[in-house]
Order: sequence, then C-alpha cells, then structure tokens
Amino acid sequence: MKAMPNDLSLSRHGFAVTKKVGKAVQRNRVKRVLREIMRLQSLKPGWDIVFIARSVAVNVNYHQLERAVTSLLARAQLLESS
Repeated sequence: MKAMPNDLSLSRHGFAVTKKVGKAVQRNRVKRVLREIMRLQSLKPGWDIVFIARSVAVNVNYHQLERAVTSLLARAQLLESS
C-alpha cells in the first residue's frame, strides 16, 4: 500500500493488480473484493491510497484480505477513530 496526502476533502483509493497475480478472472476478483473492503472502511479525508496486490491475494478468502487491509490502514493511521 502507498499513501500520499491529496489536499482534498475526501480520500481516494485505487488498486494495482498485475498479470503476475493471475489471469483476468482472478485479477478482477481481487479488485472486486478490495473495492468492497474499502467501501466498508471509514477513512480519514485527504489521502490518495494505492493498494498493490501480490500473487498470494488470489489464494486468501475475504476475511483474511480484510484483516490485511485493515492492518495496513491502521499502521498508516488512515482509519477514522470511532
């Protein structure tokens, strides 16, 4: 994950899933799951975030990927405190 401030009142996120991850069906599944995970997160405003998927992302389930994304966001201190 890479994050940079964007001087906007919202946070944006994107996904980089290369052909090393797998064929198109597998890459699209990883992107769909990551999009859903990010939809449910509450982020601090003002950040651009890019997730770079690795090949192991194809073999993990939703909950494992969600834990990984939440951990990365927490380590970068980009989650809104509830």
